[in-house]
Amino acid sequence: MNSTTRGTLAAVLTGVTAAMGAAATPAAAVGTVPVPVPLDGVSRSLGTEVPEAHLDLPLLTPGTPEGPRHVTGRLLPDRTVPRLPVAGALPGADLRAPLPRPLGDRSDRIGVEAPASDLRALTPGLSVDAPLTPPGPDNFGLPGPKLPEAGVLAPALRTVADADLGMRSGR
Repeated sequence: MNSTTRGTLAAVLTGVTAAMGAAATPAAAVGTVPVPVPLDGVSRSLGTEVPEAHLDLPLLTPGTPEGPRHVTGRLLPDRTVPRLPVAGALPGADLRAPLPRPLGDRSDRIGVEAPASDLRALTPGLSVDAPLTPPGPDNFGLPGPKLPEAGVLAPALRTVADADLGMRSGR
């Protein structure tokens, strides 16, 4: 291989590696899709400053539920309808609004920045048991009656939300 071919190959590999790294990092790290809200046309048509808005919409990823498990003394398995784990993010927002100064040419801006934060959740589940006991030797191998059992597995939600409210001068 001559030096021109090696240089071209090195440049192509470097570009492909950089493109793959840039494309994979935001989606894998955050789990959100950035959505800018285009308000520039409104600003130009009205001739005034309008608020700026940038949103982050979450991508929810379902996980693998824990399967039912056998419990001694019950006819139906525990966690008949298992809870489904879901991972994602809370929606994020970056909002900025102008506050005009009547005596000056510059304006203040007020803003709220709420970055997307990780979210872990479990959907509700159900655990039920039949109104019969398991067959036993005391009753000639027949099941006996008992009160039915039903329980709702509570949903769970785990996250830490964060937001900043601030004000600054100028654009």
